[in-house]
Amino acid sequence: MTVLFRVIASAVVVVATFYFVYWVPFALLPGVHWGIAAVISYACAMAAGWYAWTRTTTVAGSLARSMGYWALVIGAIGFVGGFFGPMLFAPGANQGPLLGVLITGPLGLIAGAIGGLVHWLVQRKRSGSNATT
Repeated sequence: MTVLFRVIASAVVVVATFYFVYWVPFALLPGVHWGIAAVISYACAMAAGWYAWTRTTTVAGSLARSMGYWALVIGAIGFVGGFFGPMLFAPGANQGPLLGVLITGPLGLIAGAIGGLVHWLVQRKRSGSNATT
């Protein structure tokens, strides 16, 4: 797996985790200082980024595992882009996050599954094995 993809995937995971942990639980708790929320969110984001970095080294195994892995990764990137993109670029659009939920997330999931299939076929051809694993 290329280092560029690993960097991009880990960066998306870090940013998404930071904002999710910062806004979802701490917006519901009154009286929490913003500094405490930022430190906890940053720690969770770094842990999730490290986990994403270590898990993207290789995807070996069955066809279902490869397709599932890539579907989750590309689907998550599509969801995050479609969900948070309209919030950043068109803050007045009240239905902006639905783009991630209804369009870019599911399309990313399908594109990732197809990409996982292609990746598995290429890896199988490179290894010279014709047996299905």
